[in-house]
Amino acid sequence: MTIKENLNSIQKIIDDTAKKFGRVGKDVHLVAVSKKQPVEALKAMLSCGHRLYGENRVQEAIEHWKELRPHYPDLKLHLIGPLQTNKIKEAVALFDVIETIDRPKLASALAHEMKKQDKNLPCFIQVNTGEEDQKAGVHPQALPEFLKFCQSEGLNIVGLMCIPPVAEPPALHFAFLQKLAKENGLKELSMGMSSDFEKAIPLGATYIRVGTALFGARD
Repeated sequence: MTIKENLNSIQKIIDDTAKKFGRVGKDVHLVAVSKKQPVEALKAMLSCGHRLYGENRVQEAIEHWKELRPHYPDLKLHLIGPLQTNKIKEAVALFDVIETIDRPKLASALAHEMKKQDKNLPCFIQVNTGEEDQKAGVHPQALPEFLKFCQSEGLNIVGLMCIPPVAEPPALHFAFLQKLAKENGLKELSMGMSSDFEKAIPLGATYIRVGTALFGARD
């Protein structure tokens, strides 16, 4: 299937699933995960009219979008991978949304850089719902305090993001993230990827991050 066919197919699944569970498809935003994709694939997706993309690494995002972005003023870029503090300046300059805030040092440095660049980017806190040692994200019990810290630093925290453990049912983690968001007064939920986004929609996902199902398997 072509990228356009994949996009249409996934958009239909989003719309149908949302409707089935009393939601509206346009409230579920499709983030096309463009990491490790050739520029030709990005151009193909852009030609379909899609304007919302997610990148895992700051440097690769710069290489992908530096020349393309000026031609698409309505483009929106989300950082969905870990952010190192030495890349904050470039990240704030390039991205429209930061989805992976997970530690005080990063929150403080981001807030400082946004003030310098006169920006107020929407941000998500990444929650390590499975409390996995190898995975980034704040542990659930530490979320309320960390959220308060981020807000005290001046960050515009709009929602939560998670990546469920591979070996566990993703819906359990999506339901847990939805509960945490409600308890902490946050409206946006970034959850669900190519293999499980249909399970995230009934549980309140407002952003789903899809790469393989859109672009095909990466090399």
